[in-house]
Amino acid sequence: MKTVFLGGGRITGALLAGLRLAKSTAPLLVHDRHPEKLRRLSRRYGVSVEANLGRAIQQAELVIVAVRPGSVAALLDGIGTLHRPLTAVSLAAGVPLAELRARWGSPVAWARAMPSPVCGRRHGLTGLVFDRAVPSPAKRKIRKLFSELGQVLEIPESQFDAFTVTYSASHGYHAVATLAKAGQKLGLPRNIALTAAAHALADGIVAWREQDLSLDALLDEAATPGGIAATVVESMNRAGYQEAIHEGLAAGIVRARKNQP
Repeated sequence: MKTVFLGGGRITGALLAGLRLAKSTAPLLVHDRHPEKLRRLSRRYGVSVEANLGRAIQQAELVIVAVRPGSVAALLDGIGTLHRPLTAVSLAAGVPLAELRARWGSPVAWARAMPSPVCGRRHGLTGLVFDRAVPSPAKRKIRKLFSELGQVLEIPESQFDAFTVTYSASHGYHAVATLAKAGQKLGLPRNIALTAAAHALADGIVAWREQDLSLDALLDEAATPGGIAATVVESMNRAGYQEAIHEGLAAGIVRARKNQP
């Protein structure tokens, strides 16, 4: 029996890339409606593929639902009723366990996962939520699968949307791009501005994670009161930096909840 991915899009590609780097021995199979996607994934990652949804499900021990939130209902309705125990993991943002159970319930036990696309380089972070019906062996299998791609955090479903809007690597990319553009406006060449911005964010965060110091202590160390860095931080906060971040995350949660019935 295999771990079967339903959907051959970007997140499936990232997961397969990370599992390949990890030299995972788990038997994997991908189903998608588009033959070209299946051919590409088969060539690139050496996974088994199956264009027929019913035959894919027949081979599944664990199902990873990796389609857009708006496509989950139609996919599950298309599979119909199962007559054997199965564990399924949904990667669809904003679609709660209650909706998944209503569409495709017993004997299916559900979990939700939110893996970062950077799991393709095994630097991922995955949030996990388990329904109470998921048996312990299946929980271990799911944790093992995602732990091969990076850190795994098990969180309550009530916190899942907040996690989803906070953990995205898009924050880092957006911050680097914004900081570099500001440096360019002050006269830096683009390549130097990008290098400086990437150092400010990436190298600074790596240093924090490798030291036994609090974030507040490092911020005090880097932004000496009355100095240039402190002046920059204070000016950004007065301009609404913290409020803008909060408003952005809140808007993301509103968008995620639009996926709910």
